[in-house]
Amino acid sequence: MSDSAANDDVGDGTRAVRAGLPEPVKYEPTLPGPVFAAHFHLPGEATGPYKYGRDENPTWTHLEHAIGELEAPGRDDVETLVFASGMAAISSVLFSQLRAGDAVVLPDDGYQVLPLVREQLEAYGIEVRTAPTGGDAQLDLLDGAKLLWIETPSNPGLDVCDVRRLTDAAHARGALVAVDNTLASPLGQRPLELGADFSVASGTKQLTGHGDVLLGYVAGTDAAAMTAVRRWRKVVGAIPGPMEAWLAHRSIATLQLRVDRQNATALILAQALRERTDVTGLRYPGLPDDPSYKIASQQMRRYGCVVSFTLPTRARAERFLDALRLVDDATSFGGVRSTAERRGRWGGDAVPEGFVRLSVGAEDPDDLVTDVLRALDESAR
Repeated sequence: MSDSAANDDVGDGTRAVRAGLPEPVKYEPTLPGPVFAAHFHLPGEATGPYKYGRDENPTWTHLEHAIGELEAPGRDDVETLVFASGMAAISSVLFSQLRAGDAVVLPDDGYQVLPLVREQLEAYGIEVRTAPTGGDAQLDLLDGAKLLWIETPSNPGLDVCDVRRLTDAAHARGALVAVDNTLASPLGQRPLELGADFSVASGTKQLTGHGDVLLGYVAGTDAAAMTAVRRWRKVVGAIPGPMEAWLAHRSIATLQLRVDRQNATALILAQALRERTDVTGLRYPGLPDDPSYKIASQQMRRYGCVVSFTLPTRARAERFLDALRLVDDATSFGGVRSTAERRGRWGGDAVPEGFVRLSVGAEDPDDLVTDVLRALDESAR
């Protein structure tokens, strides 16, 4: 770990550019290439760090150090593990920490795959309690719970809850706390600094930012809990490929540049959409009049790249998406190319038929806003 990246006094850009780099070695690359190895030379006693490709890989190690430096700069008590996808990371925490008879508290307005997760948890004899993200509603369900799962901002509704308040309440009742930090990214929010035991995210989204890598990670402070997460990864084999890990590490170098551009443009776009009479339910945590703004401003360092809003009908929303020229009709978010979709097409989110989730990319702000407003006008005809 380089001193400049580990130092909590440096800026986010400096930290991102240097995160996870090994100590310089003459004539060696600054970022070593991916290590493609299913096994390693292992004579005698197996005491070294790398034994078999399902357990460890040098390319993972560099990436895990990099993510750890972003999630918890300056701390030595944080362990990070990378996974094949965001859902692999989420599953590793839930299924490594919970047993039959335990209770878990989940958001009922979170990522649309969570209902499938709930079915699997209940099939294993785990009690699942749910409440909305907004208003810290999960507080009322904590008694007797083993784990609290927070998603803030929520996807796709962009509600925000008070992580510190919920974490303190959960810990007082003996529960662990995991925060899905995907939408915020580690440059927008640091759940471990707010008291959470786990920060979990899909690296597929803004962390890597190019729409070409599936990845997930778990960063945690509880050594025993992280040992169980590591064991789960080994048992189910939910590991990333070396090339994906290397691409993710390479992409982190531009994270601060991308995040700042995307966040600034998202606010400009949200302000422009606020002036439209045909747009309702506009949400962006960075708008001063947004319901999430107050608490988001207290615990977030950046507000994210996602804007959500509702158009009058499903047909109107689909015409709007068809009319866009600089925004791809695609799922996921956080990429350098703007994307948007009508979330109701998946059937897993409790949103109106005309609800649109728009992920702001790195295009010129004026061009993107012009394209969105033009598409709104065209779709109204």
